[in-house]
Amino acid sequence: MSAAPPRFDPSGFTNAPYARCVEKPWGYEVHWTPEDLPYAGKLLHIHAGARLSLQLHDQKRESWFLLRGRAMVVWQDASGQLVETELAHGVGYTCSLGQVHRLIGITDCDVIEASTPEVGTTWRLEDDFARPHETPEQRRRERGG
Repeated sequence: MSAAPPRFDPSGFTNAPYARCVEKPWGYEVHWTPEDLPYAGKLLHIHAGARLSLQLHDQKRESWFLLRGRAMVVWQDASGQLVETELAHGVGYTCSLGQVHRLIGITDCDVIEASTPEVGTTWRLEDDFARPHETPEQRRRERGG
């Protein structure tokens, strides 16, 4: 016979819904997981023709799933060269730690992102909106945290 499951104190359980919209110059993000979890879930809405910064993360890992529209990722391949990949429906794409990447909206599109929490620095190597690197301090200023 198997052992009993562990007991948990239900006083910390919550059944409250959560969503936070973060406006971006290329569209917006809807964060649908609270920020104190060890993972993050987002919906990225990217306007047609808009580009996120060409960036790399020193601590964050991300995976994407195209939900609606058409999108492309420009990212490094195993030789370090930048290549373009149009995201296909029904499959996921994962960006490695330190891998240079940029999402682009071919049409208005929605991309689901699952990632580690927003930690470390997002190094913006190129940015159409002249934004600085996103350090933890910059992130707090931009989001009012």
